[in-house]
Amino acid sequence: MYVSHLQLADFRSYSEVLLEMGPGVNVFVGANGEGKTNLVEAVGYVATLGSHRVSSDAPLVRQGAPRAIIRAKVVRDDRSMVVDLELNPGRANRARINQAPAGRPRDVLGILRAVLFAPEDLALVKGDPGERRRFLDDLLVARTPRMAGVRADYDKVLKQRNALLKSASGRMFGQRSRPDLGTLEVWSDHLAEAGAELLAARLELVEELRPRIARAYAGLTDSGGPAVPHYRSGAFPEDEPPPTSRPQLAEALRAAMDEAGERELQRGVSLVGPHRDDLHLYLGELPTKGYASQGESWSYALSLKLAAFDLLRSDGDDPVLILDDVFAELDSERRRRLVERVRDAEQVLVTAAVAEDIPQELDGVRFGVREGGVESE
Repeated sequence: MYVSHLQLADFRSYSEVLLEMGPGVNVFVGANGEGKTNLVEAVGYVATLGSHRVSSDAPLVRQGAPRAIIRAKVVRDDRSMVVDLELNPGRANRARINQAPAGRPRDVLGILRAVLFAPEDLALVKGDPGERRRFLDDLLVARTPRMAGVRADYDKVLKQRNALLKSASGRMFGQRSRPDLGTLEVWSDHLAEAGAELLAARLELVEELRPRIARAYAGLTDSGGPAVPHYRSGAFPEDEPPPTSRPQLAEALRAAMDEAGERELQRGVSLVGPHRDDLHLYLGELPTKGYASQGESWSYALSLKLAAFDLLRSDGDDPVLILDDVFAELDSERRRRLVERVRDAEQVLVTAAVAEDIPQELDGVRFGVREGGVESE
């Protein structure tokens, strides 16, 4: 799988650009602020319908423009598909597949699979749990696009339940009487069922990732280790194995909600569910937070992405691998080991501020990015 053409209109710094790429290594070199990351960000957006740099679409639209357009031609097994995305801040985005309107933008998910590693991914190790939940959920969707619907359903139920909790909390404290919680109980059941589907998928995913993360980390550095991830949910004790079936998980979630009921009413928010879970990262028996060095943290974050790449590859197709300004952050030994892991990928997109940051072993087609334009070198 690879992207053969990328066309942007009013996306980030580009009023218009058309780029032709091929399989193998494609390197984008340009000074900071010239727009090289914008190119790979657009590729990543086609794969995930999200940016690795911002949480909303508004910054992706060039200043003064009403919308942005991303068009990508994806080649897979000698067949190609063209994805068009129209980003409309404040309004619904639109998508087309081979010129035909898609029912929903998320219908394009699965056409392009990509794994992107960037300096922002250090937050996978040092950031809050939301970063790690997003990593797991994006990988779930990349493997099984229907999981985008599961996530959306869970978010809708959670939003409704939180609104009821907030309303009930206000009535309880304002009138000093306990509100009618019948409707809340119904939504608690819905949240447990939707949450069990998402939780089961995450638990299965972590089991598949665990040996791959350990191998990737061991291959990148001799420091620390082994790298061991543990999924932590408030639905079951940390020192006990999680339930193995969706009905059991739903039952555990429902019981945890009952136990947290008074605290939820006091705070007016749902305190139990996949939206509160975390992926705990350990080097040996020590948590990375507070113990891992900067180099170990970089290696761990990169190991998570390499494990995701390896897992997607095991499904039958190489995803596009994107390395955004990564080599400047790595010492020479980690650079060498990283190159050994990725050089045989079907397509690798690399960005760098200076050409000297790119290892010679990743020599490929080079593009110069400057003054809002891209030229083959």
